[in-house]
Amino acid sequence: MDDRILTPEGDMDADAVDYSLSRRDVSAILFAVDREDREALLTLFEDMHPADIADLLEQIGLYDRRRLILLYDRDFDGDVLSELDDTLREEVISYLKPEVLAEAVRDLDSDDVVDLLEDLEEEQQTQILDALDDSDRVAVEQALQFPEYSAGRLMQREVVKAPEHWTVGQAIDFMRRQQGLPDQFYHIVLVDPRMRPIGNVTLGRLMSSKRDVALMDLKETVFEVFPATQDEGDVAYAFNQYHLISAPVVDEEGRLVGVITIDDAMAVLDEEHEEDILRLAGVGESSLSDSVIETTKQRLPWLAVNLFTAILASLVIAIFEETIATFVALAVLMPIVASMGGNAGTQSLTVAVRAIATKDLTGSNVWRVITREISVGAINGLIFAVVMGIVGVIWFGSPALGYVIALAMIINMIVAGLAGTAIPVILEKLGIDPALASGAFVTTVTDVVGFFAFLTLAGVFLL
Repeated sequence: MDDRILTPEGDMDADAVDYSLSRRDVSAILFAVDREDREALLTLFEDMHPADIADLLEQIGLYDRRRLILLYDRDFDGDVLSELDDTLREEVISYLKPEVLAEAVRDLDSDDVVDLLEDLEEEQQTQILDALDDSDRVAVEQALQFPEYSAGRLMQREVVKAPEHWTVGQAIDFMRRQQGLPDQFYHIVLVDPRMRPIGNVTLGRLMSSKRDVALMDLKETVFEVFPATQDEGDVAYAFNQYHLISAPVVDEEGRLVGVITIDDAMAVLDEEHEEDILRLAGVGESSLSDSVIETTKQRLPWLAVNLFTAILASLVIAIFEETIATFVALAVLMPIVASMGGNAGTQSLTVAVRAIATKDLTGSNVWRVITREISVGAINGLIFAVVMGIVGVIWFGSPALGYVIALAMIINMIVAGLAGTAIPVILEKLGIDPALASGAFVTTVTDVVGFFAFLTLAGVFLL
């Protein structure tokens, strides 16, 4: 069924590859569900990645989703649960029979099980924990003791480790004898007698070295260790910054308790970037599977904030009521000044929030960045001031009006560059998420300054 296969010969144009589910795929699966044809459904799912199945469950409606899961039944892949959106995972679990759920989670890594449990009700958590082996259950329960959004929650307990004095041959022999090695791993963690990690050895260097070579001689030069209580956002940043593949996690005594892999770190980084984008738009943690009521509750508060800021801008306009009544053209041109300032402020704001999230904007370069944004605002303001000045003269036949809107444009574009950069920095210093609150503040500043500057200048030059 999968028409999205890349061949080694490169017969398919890379630009034409689409990794999303096709309408044909979805239709074929829903047709099998309608007929209650379980064999056809399993055949269609056979070559599908768990992430694609998760996407399918997120795209179809509640009624079809329930029927599909019940038909899928005992063959349900536990990896699908780890790929599902958090808002949908609890619903899907509620459709699974206890024995199906138990079998689905049994083969998951400990970090995936922890991720499943975090957002579930106590009853469902108990249900999943009861399905695990005793050793896995203890590992998961210990991981849940760590703070939320910490390295301890992100790590997996399955670690391949070796004493620091071992040779390549000893390590290979150990792994060949060992039962229950992780299905996938990249490093062997070297530990001292106190179980403290002291280095990583890649499997590539291990397998390409002679048996009598000491593991200590094969250590990677870049080696990062994370406390279990460290914030997962900082962990993800370190992975991205230092190009890590995996890294050990230690407890308060510095002893090895787990390992974080790049897939989990990048998932955190992706989630944080996604959250920033959603918060900038004032929609919070939203999903396509959310109900009308849930979506309304998420968006209503920020629309209320925007209403309040709009009232502030209107109050500024009301102060200059007589000026506007005298020159009706001002009412026509005011939205242009405010809109240009708002758009410029949003551009600076987006750059600043991203730079703060990636730790590129720091105390050492903040003033340089602010100066740059002010300069950009001034240059753009001058360019559009000329354009709008000409428009004002041609449209209304008033050179003075052209001067007014030109000066107002310059002032508001400069303020937009300043506010778009400075406000996120200030909010971050105050411990407030810049992505969450900056948009409303920047919009308010550009609207108020834009209207005030334009109408004040109009009162000076036109009356």
